[in-house]
Amino acid sequence: MREFTDALCRVRTTAGREAELTDRLRARLDSLDFETYAWAADAERLAGHPSFPSDLDPSACVGRESVAGVLEFGDPDAGPTLVLNGHTDVVPAGGEWETDPFEPVRRDDGAASERLTCRGAVDMKSGLAACVGAALDVREAATELDGRLVVEAVAGEEDGGFGAATAAMENPYPFERTAAIVAEPTGLTPVVACEGSLMARLELTGRSAHAATPWYGEDVLPRFERIRRAFAELEAERGTRVSHPLYGEYDRPWPVVAGRVAAGDWPSTVPAELEAEFRIGVAPGETVTEVQAAFEKRLAAVVAEDEWLVANPPRFERFSVQFEPSEIDPDEPVVRTLREAMAATGVGRREPRGATYGTDARHYVAAGIPTVLFGPGSVRAAHFPNETIEWQSVRRARETLAATAERFLRSGAS
Repeated sequence: MREFTDALCRVRTTAGREAELTDRLRARLDSLDFETYAWAADAERLAGHPSFPSDLDPSACVGRESVAGVLEFGDPDAGPTLVLNGHTDVVPAGGEWETDPFEPVRRDDGAASERLTCRGAVDMKSGLAACVGAALDVREAATELDGRLVVEAVAGEEDGGFGAATAAMENPYPFERTAAIVAEPTGLTPVVACEGSLMARLELTGRSAHAATPWYGEDVLPRFERIRRAFAELEAERGTRVSHPLYGEYDRPWPVVAGRVAAGDWPSTVPAELEAEFRIGVAPGETVTEVQAAFEKRLAAVVAEDEWLVANPPRFERFSVQFEPSEIDPDEPVVRTLREAMAATGVGRREPRGATYGTDARHYVAAGIPTVLFGPGSVRAAHFPNETIEWQSVRRARETLAATAERFLRSGAS
């Protein structure tokens, strides 16, 4: 599994570059006697999905191929089908890295503390490798089971779920899926609720003037600060008012972040234009649309107090991909079975929790497929320079996923 994971990590699968790894994975799964299926993302189809913009550029789907391997047991139609899912894409390797981000580095201070460092080590090629290993372990055990195990390697999760959304809308298999486990980095904890996010762009227009006589201009920056403060206040209000039993541990359960701000065009000129892009948290049980309406209402209150903004109203609208929230009942059979397997393997914190990030789980949940997150590593290390995972957690994830799959197929998922 070390060699397999390292090989996955060496392929630079940033946005739109997943196809090479998909081809390699299909060949590897074929060689391991999985029955393989592959599918591509379709722009026309995805444009009708709420996560994606209605004017989705077809070029965004180029290179976004996904693959799955299926193992059948006993009478496969007499038992359930469990999907073990991972995504192949990674975010760009920015920041200060101590090593080549696409050359896996292993540090071994003893078997229990071996660590893997590279882009994708945590998010989430180690988790994907654990899924493949777990499926092989179930087959190797040669127990009497009925049903199917599917290992999916999907493309474009970081950009909204190109592969998973396609598979959820248009089943690529000639059989139904009973439940799924997505091996995102959860610290070996079951996650049954995922936060959504509104991606919204704010545009402000002021009036330029020479910096020596700024009183003749209309500066956009103080106005942006008033809007940003108003949004921060609304975030704090929502943190108290919008409650969820699985999010009590978070001080900011539905965070609001202005991740990109650009203003002005010359240091000696009053800035007359500003563009800011926000990521706004959406709680499970809410919709992106109603959260957008709440922030539009708060923006309107700021505008009403400024004559310039009344005459030159800001634009505030969605852009890019939206992440809808999702959750399942912690009593779902797949969650119960996972927790039983965790108890048997002595792994992790077994109490289900919620996560403040979005995942591909939402696509399967929306399609009626109960989906829980469980995987090695911590999300705190994801998207960071020197992304590192403790290898022992990958081994334990594989063991627990195998135990879950065996129990799930044996139980008939009742």
